[in-house]
Amino acid sequence: MPDAKYILITPAKNEAEYIEKTIRSVISQTIKPVKWVIVSDGSTDQTDDIVKKYLDENPFMELVRLKENRERNFGSKVKAIRKGFEKVRTPDFNFYGNLDADLSFQPAYYEEILEKFSKNPKLGIAGGIVLENLGNEKFHPQIVSEDFSVAGAIQMFRRECYEEIGGYLPLKNGGVDAIAEAMARMHGWEVRSFHSIKIIHHKQTGTKKANILKARYLQGIAEYSHGNHPLFQIMKCLYRVKEKPMIVGSISRIAGYSTAFVRGDKIVVPDEVVRYLKKEQLYRLLSLFSDPESGRQEVKN
Repeated sequence: MPDAKYILITPAKNEAEYIEKTIRSVISQTIKPVKWVIVSDGSTDQTDDIVKKYLDENPFMELVRLKENRERNFGSKVKAIRKGFEKVRTPDFNFYGNLDADLSFQPAYYEEILEKFSKNPKLGIAGGIVLENLGNEKFHPQIVSEDFSVAGAIQMFRRECYEEIGGYLPLKNGGVDAIAEAMARMHGWEVRSFHSIKIIHHKQTGTKKANILKARYLQGIAEYSHGNHPLFQIMKCLYRVKEKPMIVGSISRIAGYSTAFVRGDKIVVPDEVVRYLKKEQLYRLLSLFSDPESGRQEVKN
């Protein structure tokens, strides 16, 4: 793969507990990135010190330090990514990978992803399947529509795709990865997750029920602000009733969406993207009834 040159950008905020696992995963890759920028977004723990230990022996790595941001939100991650791009001085790359700082993966991970890109010139965004940490050494695959979506923690873009959509939008309520996927599909690119390629997410999720319910509620607010069609939103929440916390999680998500609707929250996604998203969602709902198996896969996202 002569054109398999890629860069990585990792926004990191107080990731001292796990970032060394991520670093070791990257530096052991069979095909290493031409540049990897780790953006420490005001970290106050040992994150920066851990990264510095690896810089001398890995010249493709660079650490960027941002000032602490007291009003940090999901849009802050996008700002950190943009700051990382400012440090990418080489124009000689074909793929860009977003990489969270609490993941680990096998040495051939990026080689396998790049191979998927080489086989499909219309593939715009790709990644493996994230295994979420449930505690007690138990891991469970993240729910994702394999033919439609890629976990934001590990999204990899063909450079032409990323530049065509203008990169991530700084959406403070979240969903930046989902909207990037929608914009990619709107421009004719394919978005795929590959179940045979695994990534481990070490930070445990779902430890406090109150936090999960709040997160689901905020997800609903964010999804309204993206312009999600109400019928699609209801069907998605019904599909996810078995996710923990069962039933109440979906209720919280619908409550967030409904609250945003009642108070007239602003739709923060460009109009043309909203029109495409609603049309696509209605098509997926129709697929659910005309081809139930296909439809169930589509509504997962």
